Amino acid sequence: MRIANLSDRLVVISGDRAVDVEEASEGEFAPDVQAVYTRWERFREWAAGTDLPAGAPFDPARLGSPVPTPRQVFAAGLNYRDHADESGFARPQGLPPVFTKYVSSITGPITDVTLPRGGHVDWEVELVAVIGARAFRVSEAAAWAHVAGLCAGQDLSERISQLSGPAPQFGLAKSYPGFTPMGPWLVTPDEFADPDDLELRCTLNGEDVQKSRTRDLLFSVPALIAGLSAVLPLLPGDVLFTGTPAGVGMGRTPQRWLSPGDVLVSSVEGIGELRQRCRA
Repeated sequence: MRIANLSDRLVVISGDRAVDVEEASEGEFAPDVQAVYTRWERFREWAAGTDLPAGAPFDPARLGSPVPTPRQVFAAGLNYRDHADESGFARPQGLPPVFTKYVSSITGPITDVTLPRGGHVDWEVELVAVIGARAFRVSEAAAWAHVAGLCAGQDLSERISQLSGPAPQFGLAKSYPGFTPMGPWLVTPDEFADPDDLELRCTLNGEDVQKSRTRDLLFSVPALIAGLSAVLPLLPGDVLFTGTPAGVGMGRTPQRWLSPGDVLVSSVEGIGELRQRCRA
């Protein structure tokens, strides 16, 4: 199943059509996209047992984030061997470094992004997992049962403010408006032959800059959920950015940053793509 945020209304995606959930459920479910995660089990039961209507064609430009206002956003750093190597850091042995991206930076899949004046803005394509059931002290073996679904994410990062000062400012530097696009929709884990082995790709103006597979994660989705939930509860609708592979601008020689007019396309196999156009 695929669910999406179409003009701030919860829809189920079927091919190139969208089914409005409030209308199809005769009001059992509200149009509020974020609210569905608090009733995820019941929503899955309803969708599986309902003969959904054909739906209507839609403009992808109207899609918002399938998780617009999560209570918690977690992001894993250095979670691919090659990205840790290109960044000049040791590969993590325990749980990888974890930071947040603030909710006000979240946007949908097709957007314009205003680049901060004088900044060095970098790209990081990521697989994003969304929590569907409260997870606290969950084992790796049980972790997938707590996942509502997966989407593509882009962790845009302003490197000057991230790395300046007495200590890094990861959260602020990665949370300018528009710096957390997600989508184009959420895909439930049962839609994948193997949700632990998906291709990620990022292109800049048509040039491949990142390409990898999630089987190369140092800490898989279940391992991240187990590690995080050993510390604190993960709540329905929480977001987990799982890390980025090699190929970011900061790791290149010479280093490369996004410029006005650039078009960044980020995709995950079996899910779809994000498209960001940069402007001054």
